[in-house]
Amino acid sequence: MTHPMLELQAADTMADQLRHRREHLGEREQMQAARNALVRWDQSRKVMRQRLDELSGVIEECESKSHDLDAQRDRLQAQLKTVIAPREAEALQSEIATVNETRSGIDDEELAALEEQARIDDELTEVLGQEEALREAFIAADEVLSAAEADIDGELERIAERLEGLRAEVDKASLRRYDRLREQHVVAAATLAGSRCEGCHLDLSAAEVDVVKDEAASSGGLADCPQCGRILVI
Repeated sequence: MTHPMLELQAADTMADQLRHRREHLGEREQMQAARNALVRWDQSRKVMRQRLDELSGVIEECESKSHDLDAQRDRLQAQLKTVIAPREAEALQSEIATVNETRSGIDDEELAALEEQARIDDELTEVLGQEEALREAFIAADEVLSAAEADIDGELERIAERLEGLRAEVDKASLRRYDRLREQHVVAAATLAGSRCEGCHLDLSAAEVDVVKDEAASSGGLADCPQCGRILVI
């Protein structure tokens, strides 16, 4: 019959392994990948919309400047019709040419903004079309992960019930020592296989083996490993 201390250690080890498996589920990586894809999609959408807002501002500003330049040119052309002096006419013509050049530059800027706006509009339409598939993929991955976690949680609940019974079978002093050792080592209780402690995997001397066997004989089959301090079940 297996000693309750070893059964307790085996149940705790199983629980440790299940918790580790829960934290490193492949389904978790898949869910996170789906989440990351959705986050990248959302960031891309926001960047595109922000750029569209910036371009709208550029286009509005260009249109406002063009309107002001057209009014300035009309005023200069009206003045040109009323002047007689050649030098004054030449100065007005030079001013009109500068306005036209500035107006041409603004037209180029507005055209470039309009072209970029049209391109981003098309890209945004394509990106928005991906939303449903990305959200469905995330929801599906999350559901798969939740199911896998629920399976492990069910096993952990069953082990917790078993642990409660096993802990009741171990005397309080040994249980307190076991719990302290569990804070330091994953394995707090181990068997003595020949002369080797299965906890630290070190060989005990013949004298040490005799000591732990004598100790176990007087304390319900339990002794302390002189090498690592773990509980040895003899």
